[in-house]
Amino acid sequence: MDGSRFVPDFRLEINGAPAPAELRASIANVTLVSGLEGADRVEVSLVNDGLRWLDNPLFKLDTSIKLRLGYADLGLEQVFVGRIVGFGAAFPSGSGSTVTVTAQDARYRLTQGNKVRWFGIPIPTIGNFPLPDIATAPIVTLENLLLPIIDPVGAALSVILGGAEAIGTIADPASAQKLIRKQANESDYDFLTKIAKENGWEMIIDHSGPLGGHLLRFFSPMGKLEADVDLAYGSNMLEFTPRITNVGQIFSVSGFIWIAPIKTVFNITLGFDWDRMALTLAIYPGGVAFAPTKPSEGFIDDPLTLATAPRKLVSELIPKLNKRLTATGATLGDPTIQAGKVLRIKGVGEQFGGLWRVTEATHTLDHSGYRTNFELRKEIWFGSIPPAAQGAIPVRMTF
Repeated sequence: MDGSRFVPDFRLEINGAPAPAELRASIANVTLVSGLEGADRVEVSLVNDGLRWLDNPLFKLDTSIKLRLGYADLGLEQVFVGRIVGFGAAFPSGSGSTVTVTAQDARYRLTQGNKVRWFGIPIPTIGNFPLPDIATAPIVTLENLLLPIIDPVGAALSVILGGAEAIGTIADPASAQKLIRKQANESDYDFLTKIAKENGWEMIIDHSGPLGGHLLRFFSPMGKLEADVDLAYGSNMLEFTPRITNVGQIFSVSGFIWIAPIKTVFNITLGFDWDRMALTLAIYPGGVAFAPTKPSEGFIDDPLTLATAPRKLVSELIPKLNKRLTATGATLGDPTIQAGKVLRIKGVGEQFGGLWRVTEATHTLDHSGYRTNFELRKEIWFGSIPPAAQGAIPVRMTF
């Protein structure tokens, strides 16, 4: 292997210009955390000899920052674009002073302030009808000076769920008013997160390319099932700790629907069959609402309609199913490992091997070198791919 693979490097830009040489020489630690929840963030720790960095204008709040990570002679990858949101200092008794600069990506702006409004289409003499989510999410995104990107699979899934809503409004026209998206004293971040959850989307900032840091991507995990990075136990993976559990798991979620024209209550249950790796849907009449009889059954207290049931059931069940099999691990620093990417884990057997989704990646570059720690989840969508095709090979015992 090329020796340069073991010479980690980074580039830091502050306010559009490379960090000065004297500042770079004072950097003791650079940490990047990329996650599916919350804003990505960077922390830069500097040795504060002579208190030289305390009042430096470079670290003014809201100053732009770009970070590239990689290895000497192999190129650096742009992994973060954001703005400084915090600046702190430490003055310990037994060692020298340090300062820490904290930056977050553009999602932090989405959390500032709450709004009250609705997203509907007024039609004269008829009333207000809901604006589709594939239009509502981009509107809110653009208001925050970000460019919205909805992947094709995510858009198709939203249209399918929206079609189910439309069918529901035919049976119950009054429910159309209930489907209008309302931002009820919520931040734009919470509002967009709710829309993403009910459409089966994840929401991340894309830091790559010339528009890095300005692209807000909404993607369906179903649309990204191929591996981005291969890691193998005993080779390029330093640590791996998987865990499978039934504790706190929900395998089905139920609710009840009142159909006014026929004055009947229906029980509706969305579940997952682990043997067939398939979603199951059951609808049957029931005189009263019911409560779950097993720990693995969930129940939605809020009354549902034919229009609201699909999104509500999807948003309640899928995230819980994806928490059944999780893992943590570490490898030599790899800037391509980011939240939302897919890892192929080899050499750990069939159950724990194969494809995993990165839910959080922490990149640390300090005096010890460059290391990437990650958190993973085994999504139900990977069950549609045979284990062998995922690289999940059963462990062979030899005596």
